[in-house]
Amino acid sequence: MSRILPFFLILMMLGCKKNTVTEADLHYLNGYWEIDEVVFPDGSVKEYGMNPSIDFIQLKENKGYRKKMQPKFDGSYATSNDTENFSIEEVSNGFAMHYQNNLSDWKETLVELDSTSFAVVNQEGVTYFYKRFEPIKIPQ
Repeated sequence: MSRILPFFLILMMLGCKKNTVTEADLHYLNGYWEIDEVVFPDGSVKEYGMNPSIDFIQLKENKGYRKKMQPKFDGSYATSNDTENFSIEEVSNGFAMHYQNNLSDWKETLVELDSTSFAVVNQEGVTYFYKRFEPIKIPQ
């Protein structure tokens, strides 16, 4: 039995390969995103249906901003002038979005990123899952 245990441990480690975000993936952050669900450190999940606001993210040369937008039925967006500026930092397990303003300083580590979704985990261990925003199209 003691000879089989190391074999199973190696299989488990190979099977649990982490999905890492690369520098080549970072351009996927650009665009409109809506929150899909939040997973808390205790394992509880909060799911979101229709969202009254979405996030617009713009990234260029590892610096960017995030802005809350409210989609309208005519295809336009209402927004405030408030933006959250961030920089992308390489960290040991990939990349993190580093936000800093007069009141706070925090990081969200990118754990997944592709053309249709992304996920970040904050310093408290809360994971936020986003999906690409698809505007509602009303036939005329």
